[in-house]
Amino acid sequence: MFRRRHAATVFLISMGLDGLLKRVMWTTYIVFAVVELRLDPLQLVLLGTFLEVTYLLFEVPTGVLADTVSRRLSIQIGVIGSGIGFLILGLATSFWMAVLSNVIWGLFATFESGADVAWLTDEVGEDEARKLYVRGDQVWHVGALIGIVTGVAIAFASTRLAIVVGSVGFILLGIWMIFAMPEDHFVRRERQEGYSMLRELSTTFRAGVREVRGHHVLGLILLVALLYGMASEGWDRLSSLHLLTGTGLDPEGGARTYLTLGIFEAVGLAMGLGMLTYVRRRVRLEGHAHVARVLAVIDVAMFASAIAFALSGQVWFALLTSWFVEGLRSAREPIFTAWINQGLNTQTRATVNSFATQLHAVGEAAAGPALGSVGNRSVPLALGLSAVIRLPALLLYRRAVTRGSVGDSAPVEEALVLDDEIHEPGSPEEGGAP
Repeated sequence: MFRRRHAATVFLISMGLDGLLKRVMWTTYIVFAVVELRLDPLQLVLLGTFLEVTYLLFEVPTGVLADTVSRRLSIQIGVIGSGIGFLILGLATSFWMAVLSNVIWGLFATFESGADVAWLTDEVGEDEARKLYVRGDQVWHVGALIGIVTGVAIAFASTRLAIVVGSVGFILLGIWMIFAMPEDHFVRRERQEGYSMLRELSTTFRAGVREVRGHHVLGLILLVALLYGMASEGWDRLSSLHLLTGTGLDPEGGARTYLTLGIFEAVGLAMGLGMLTYVRRRVRLEGHAHVARVLAVIDVAMFASAIAFALSGQVWFALLTSWFVEGLRSAREPIFTAWINQGLNTQTRATVNSFATQLHAVGEAAAGPALGSVGNRSVPLALGLSAVIRLPALLLYRRAVTRGSVGDSAPVEEALVLDDEIHEPGSPEEGGAP
């Protein structure tokens, strides 16, 4: 059990357990938040705002740390620390204790974000990693379906207990990863004489900035991440509340409510699994222009489905439209991950992925309080506004299609300056997998 395993195996096992444990905690979380903690729509969104502000402050520094010291260590710290944050939430008795849990969760999640994609890509190679992004999401969905059933069953005893069980599971997962994760292809640059750790981190950060500036599409990808963060905040925090309070369910919980929330999650995940299977078999994930077109179609469909959900007043119609949104979100994530990782320099891969996650957090933090204030007056209106925010991304996709036609990765004439030397992208000095 406690031995090094192949990177792909560790990735798939961790993805499956991540899906299972998160759905154990979050399937009936809205009942816990409304009934146990008595949170209103603004407070629900503010929890997300505190989480995203923490992301904003620490995402890039921890991404740089992963590129400079160890992706493996960064991921392990992130998983165990996030579990501790979840545990505090499960024990929370007030809004501010819940805020503390979200801040701790956000801090440690930044250690994992970006580092996981960079670690996998370096260990198995970019081509194999593209396939594993989709396969990993499929495994995540299977685990999540099991987690929904488990979470609903535990919720009949206590919604608080469901969160505690999931949090302890994450801590144990992180401990297992300490023994199981390999890191055979990460090459740490030798520190020059008199070259401090702070300067080394600064060098990696500046190299990541130069890569974004020199790439013909990467800047557009990061702006898409910003808009997607703004659009997703309202849905993440208020969609379950709308289902709970705006469609005839019992806001205080009960068997019918728990079962409906379970169905809400399960069918959405099943649709997502089906869409991921289609993506894995039929959608080509190479080339910036092609991927931008695919994402544009997905975002238009998500906009229409989210608007329909916001206008729904019946449980069945709300469930139907939400399933389309969740399914499309599931299909979108690995496609976007594959898009941002095309042609990245291996020494700054985690840093650039952290840039994207940080901009996503900026979007959520910027839009969250405003959408929460609107939600205190009308949850459907807040959901509708969050859907509209998504539309400007279509202009960025169009621009990416135009720019992406000149090539599939960063222009070769752009050089990355690392350790005060100039290396062309793709050179052996980058420390990529052989």
